[in-house]
Amino acid sequence: MINVLLVGAGGFIGAIARYGVMIGVGKLINPAFPWGVLTANVAGSLLIGILAGIGENRNLFSTEARLFLFIGALGSFTTFSSITNDTMALVRASNYTGALANILLSLGLGLTAVAIGYALSKFAS
Repeated sequence: MINVLLVGAGGFIGAIARYGVMIGVGKLINPAFPWGVLTANVAGSLLIGILAGIGENRNLFSTEARLFLFIGALGSFTTFSSITNDTMALVRASNYTGALANILLSLGLGLTAVAIGYALSKFAS
């Protein structure tokens, strides 16, 4: 039961953080494209890459900390369901270029951010 509470507590924090990023970025950049979700996904991917790399290199995180951070907090901060929902909204609005861009940017930049984060973690080892 404690594991469920750890994931839930992390999820609560991650979801609120994602909402804050979405609102903040939406005020700064044209909200016609889901820049807030893209920002949260890329930033979260970078963070998970750094933390996973440091954790692996230093055996830093307990099982409980991994549940809280990776599944709870970062799992809810970076959410694939938001990408797919935003992409479908762009498709429904006949913005096919935007839909394709959202898919490619989210996946491409997310994967790149994880790789960079992992590489950066080597400097902290």
